[in-house]
Amino acid sequence: MVPNFTISEKTQHFLGLEEQYGAHNYHPLPVVLTRGEGVFLWDVDGKRYYDFLSGYSAVNQGHCHPKILAALIEQAQQLTLTSRAFYSDVLGEYSAYITRYFGFDKVLPVNTGVEAVETALKLCRRWGYVVKGIPENKAKIIVCANNFHGRTLNVVSFSTDPVAKKDFGPYMPGYEVIPFNNLAALENALQDPNVAGFMVEPIQGEAGVVVPDEGYLSKARQYCIDARVLFIADEIQTGLARTGKLLACDHENVRPDILILGKALSGGMLPVSAVLADDEIMLTIKPGEHGSTYGGNPLACKVAMASLEVLRNEQMAENAVKMGALLRKGLEDIGSPHISIVRGKGLLNAIVIRHAHEDAAWELCLALKENGLLAKPTHGDKIRFAPPLVINAAQIEECVAIIKKSLTTLD
Repeated sequence: MVPNFTISEKTQHFLGLEEQYGAHNYHPLPVVLTRGEGVFLWDVDGKRYYDFLSGYSAVNQGHCHPKILAALIEQAQQLTLTSRAFYSDVLGEYSAYITRYFGFDKVLPVNTGVEAVETALKLCRRWGYVVKGIPENKAKIIVCANNFHGRTLNVVSFSTDPVAKKDFGPYMPGYEVIPFNNLAALENALQDPNVAGFMVEPIQGEAGVVVPDEGYLSKARQYCIDARVLFIADEIQTGLARTGKLLACDHENVRPDILILGKALSGGMLPVSAVLADDEIMLTIKPGEHGSTYGGNPLACKVAMASLEVLRNEQMAENAVKMGALLRKGLEDIGSPHISIVRGKGLLNAIVIRHAHEDAAWELCLALKENGLLAKPTHGDKIRFAPPLVINAAQIEECVAIIKKSLTTLD
């Protein structure tokens, strides 16, 4: 069992403020952070930690990357927001940059991940009606069990997580939930001619880094082509070099019909997300039918371009491959009886705790914090290990040693 750790008076002050004045919709680790650089974070007491969450993959490029920060500061001193009532000199430049970067005709810029998901779903439905010819209000979108696409009312309508869903009804119709990594279930669901799209995370991150069988994505893509159904890839967490390729879909040479990006698109600087598609899909939405005041603002555009440039120029996908393999081998070599599974791809990894009680993963994360590494449990017995992509081999070895030491608290 993890012993009771002392919380400093300064830390307790900030915890108390959030407890009293903030909504209780999160359950954070009891650490109050004040600074970040590269793979490290510092708390208000000056203690340094390895960041093994990376803002759920929002800071793939590392905390406060100097090139991204410079782009932010330069643009912030010039122009931050025009709304889409007017043109800016940055949005066109960004639109050309990101569409060429990923190989799509058009981009629809938005802010948060779930906003991008909602946008993709609207695009898919509109395409289903005006291009595929689905009868009005009959369009269906297939999703996977244990998905995590956000927490808006529409998105929780097709969640299978009772914590995210219970007591938020009535729910939005038009979705069919099938098992993840099950091609037979997908093939069967696609028999319905009213299916407009299939939305999937290439690796289910929030579910505990569940990696599908090799060939699942490419075969699912082909099934969608054969059924004239849009393949929608939610790469908000898995994309942007995290898994060792620019996109997780790239591992199987899959090009989605609709690509959803967020998180590391901003390098952790501010909310930036995007939906990419070709003209046949994107141009089904006309002026006034969808929008966002902050979507495509000049500050976000400059930051996103710098973030993408850093990923490519600093070969972060290549580093994710090497460091991810080193991390998984290190975790397996620990040989702890408390780890039942080590899984992942690139630097998106997780362990499953073999636990005698339901709080074991939480207690391990508290021990990791005390030993200088920050991680967070997901779905009870799983802990995600996803450091910034700038981490090096010596740091990986030090982190494995911290994890090994911390596991002994579960003895």
